[in-house]
Amino acid sequence: MTKPAIQYLCVSLSYWAFTLTDGALRILVLLFFHGLGYSPIQIASLFLLYEFFGMLTNLCGGWLAARIGLTRTLQIGLVVQIVSLVMLLKDPSALTVTYVMLAQALSGIAKDLSKMSAKSSIKHLVPDQEQTKLYQWIALLTGSKNAVKGAGFFLGGALLAGFGFQATILLMIVLLAIVLTVGFFVLETHNGKATDKPTLRDTLVKSDRVNRLSAARMFLFCARDVWFVVALPVFLQTQLGWSYVEVGVLMATWVMGYGAVQAIAPRITNVRNAVANGAMLSKWAGLLLTAPCLMAVGLHFGINPSVVVIAGLLLFGLLFAINSSLHSYLIVAYARHDSVSLDVGFYYMANAAGRLLGTILSGVVYQQFGLASCLIISALLIAASGIVAGRLPAQTD
Repeated sequence: MTKPAIQYLCVSLSYWAFTLTDGALRILVLLFFHGLGYSPIQIASLFLLYEFFGMLTNLCGGWLAARIGLTRTLQIGLVVQIVSLVMLLKDPSALTVTYVMLAQALSGIAKDLSKMSAKSSIKHLVPDQEQTKLYQWIALLTGSKNAVKGAGFFLGGALLAGFGFQATILLMIVLLAIVLTVGFFVLETHNGKATDKPTLRDTLVKSDRVNRLSAARMFLFCARDVWFVVALPVFLQTQLGWSYVEVGVLMATWVMGYGAVQAIAPRITNVRNAVANGAMLSKWAGLLLTAPCLMAVGLHFGINPSVVVIAGLLLFGLLFAINSSLHSYLIVAYARHDSVSLDVGFYYMANAAGRLLGTILSGVVYQQFGLASCLIISALLIAASGIVAGRLPAQTD
């Protein structure tokens, strides 16, 4: 195995470990507090600081990585996640909304430090002329990450039902500690350091194509989370009577399948013959638009909601995975080599902003108007993403 491949594998392992705990923690918190009688709006509020601090972390994290290296910021992310989990080890009956929000804020910082560091690292492991390989490695990392996150959803629901809240948290802490220790011995520490030390102003000054791609990403992920994060799990429990484990299994299966499609997206989009570009993003956004529209129509006309939700999830997952994989490749391709962490950090700040808005809307709109309204808003946001993406340049160079 080549040296870049070993580094790629170790970066992936660190990112997988974080993602497994992140997915498990998300479903753990959501289901545990819903079981205590929290409303959809209250549950959504638990994740507000998670998304907000993730948004800020992408800006500051990109600047920090350019100064101290991507390996160090990746490791800092894992340490911060361990601290956030330790905070939740206290008696569950003593956990308040404010306290959990603070723990989730740390988890949000950890998530975006890990994501920015892992994806930016690949830019330095693949030569500039090997764009196909770059797309494949980005797609594989992104897809495998989401497959692992799906496993986290499953584990979170299953372990909550079988072992309880605290035991599950403790297991996640042990896993992260092991992976962090391995990374200290294997990962190179100089990866991602900028030749010229960037200023904080550099975190906001971007090229037009990075700005446009970031805006398209914000709309895209808001469109997903507006119905997937809070509305869907609560709908499955309250309207369809599903158990914790059933909700966890469905979301795990969906995210794992979604990740598998992301991993093979270069084959589906035929990147060998056509470099990914704005027109390609716009086309796939148009196809994605059909999924929430069909789901909203099905719910409106009283079609069996279980059939609508499951079939809609399959269609949405397939098309969203391809959209997301194209986006993830393009930002790394567009990023300047000497300051990749700054461009990628800015891009994922926009991603976190979309998730934050989607999380808020998911709780508020579902509680006031129901799942169909969440899906209509999702369709409008996908349309906005496709329009913005359509104005990107034809080539990555």
